Amino acid sequence: MTYREPVARHAGLPVVQFDPEAADLGGMASSPGEVAWRLEGDLRGKYDDVFTAFAALVDPAQVVAVVLGGYSDATPLAASSLAGAASYPRLRTLLVGDILLVGDITSEAPISWIEHENEESLSSIFQAFPSLERFELRGANFLELDPFASASLKVLRFECGGLPAGVVRAVGASDLPNLEHLDLWLGVRHYGGDATVDDLAPVLSGERFPSLRHLGLEDSEIADEIAEAVAAAPVAARLESLSLAMGTLSDRGAEALLAGQPLGHLRRLDLHHHFVSRPLMERLTSELPDVDVDLTPAANATLDGSRPPDGFYVEVSE
Repeated sequence: MTYREPVARHAGLPVVQFDPEAADLGGMASSPGEVAWRLEGDLRGKYDDVFTAFAALVDPAQVVAVVLGGYSDATPLAASSLAGAASYPRLRTLLVGDILLVGDITSEAPISWIEHENEESLSSIFQAFPSLERFELRGANFLELDPFASASLKVLRFECGGLPAGVVRAVGASDLPNLEHLDLWLGVRHYGGDATVDDLAPVLSGERFPSLRHLGLEDSEIADEIAEAVAAAPVAARLESLSLAMGTLSDRGAEALLAGQPLGHLRRLDLHHHFVSRPLMERLTSELPDVDVDLTPAANATLDGSRPPDGFYVEVSE
């Protein structure tokens, strides 16, 4: 999966590209809290200079949303990269890794190429911005995360082709009492996605995330095992939406979901990119009549439950 264009909207806000060479920003500087500012690092992935230039034109105290991207596959996450974090008291949402170009050979950036060469754990971000409500990250190479506490965080999303087990365990061990939305793209072992169902146990228990209403355990090559665990997981009873999409879900996983605890309370069940047979799809639809179920199959799915000629695969890996 590649990212050909920068995100146009983030957290419901239009994204505005900041140009450090601009003499002024016109009317945009007068309402900095009404947009998400996209800042590009240099070829080493450093942001110190661009944040200095940004603060000269925009009042950072009014900024609520930032997207960090650029033309380098290295995206340092150390809090020091966000020069003067204390100057951004209203920052509520941050997306890291909106990478467009790797070197000068392509206009696309495979998500597996994005590297987070940080001197500190990702947890430093939450220490630097204690009021952060939404954090999204793309890529997972060299990613490190320690358990952290945040009373303000409501949305946490990791998009990658392989999420390390250590990161999954750290999320499960974090103190996030107001987290409502959690998305983990687990990916494949070849790209570092070595998390097991046991690593997900703290998340599935729901004990540490009492406010969780959406859970996405996606893009996984062990989707059937995850479905079996979710079918008996305490957290499922209070979810409003559940996503096991983008992975290798087959009849085994679909059977587990149907045989497990009731899921009729869900508003949405996202299973798109799956390998479930047509009879099981029909059962999911008929047995969950009030749930919006996305059953769009994978492109090479056979629909009879058999293994496709080119095998099962996740939607996003490289």
